[in-house]
Amino acid sequence: MIPPAAPPAHTPASTQSRVLAAGARPMVEAQRVSVRYGKHVAVEDVTVSIGRQQITALVGPSGCGKTSFLGTLNRLSDLIPGCEVAGRVSVDGEDIRARGFDLVGLRRRVGMIFQKPNPFPLSVRRNLEFPLREHGVRDRARVAEVVEQSLRNVGLWAEVKDRLDAPALALSGGQQQRLCIARALALEPDVLLMDEPCSALDPLSSGVVEDLIGQLRAQYTVLIVTHNLAQARRIADNVALFWAQGGPGRLVEHAPTEAFFESPRDPLTIAYVGGLRG
Repeated sequence: MIPPAAPPAHTPASTQSRVLAAGARPMVEAQRVSVRYGKHVAVEDVTVSIGRQQITALVGPSGCGKTSFLGTLNRLSDLIPGCEVAGRVSVDGEDIRARGFDLVGLRRRVGMIFQKPNPFPLSVRRNLEFPLREHGVRDRARVAEVVEQSLRNVGLWAEVKDRLDAPALALSGGQQQRLCIARALALEPDVLLMDEPCSALDPLSSGVVEDLIGQLRAQYTVLIVTHNLAQARRIADNVALFWAQGGPGRLVEHAPTEAFFESPRDPLTIAYVGGLRG
């Protein structure tokens, strides 16, 4: 097990009051979360609260623990051999690390979109039907309704309605990524985790997916890992900077987007935003 992390030498200037309204209940909350792979500690002592129906961008250099942290929020980290997680993670007030917690239900509520589009090697239609049936949705009319609505929600219906039975892998990269987002939305999640969802796409497809992500805040809580600061500035409500200084990744600053870019408080954030570090 990972021993409790020692308190930081200083309290970060950015506090949760910069992000959440007084008394607001967060959708996702991490308390002193650490992640270890064998002897390597990838993330240490991360405490952060994520507001509802907001987009939070996780930024920082490669290797600072952003993806490792993201994986703790729907316990995909459980599937990695040798990975140990310490600390408390709650979703809508429920401790998801509690013994006996419903992992199938958790991963329905907290969907994951990966860096590289990963549609199933099935038809477009079956990519959406399969998870629905796995989660108990059997009525054919209901399944068909959800398939169409999910594709409409990501702006894909008009492009694929006449080839629903064609292989999903025959779609373009941008279409595949939107299909993966539709597949997650079909399960009616509360939270979407996105690990660099645009980095494997061409600029045009990236712009389409980015616009889609911006529209999702009306209904979902979104956490997106991105190395693109311009993208974070365009779509995020809040930004969290992770950093590793010769050791584990830590959360340096978490603030509303305008404050993060225009009036950062931590020297590392100032240097990173200014292009002097990272």
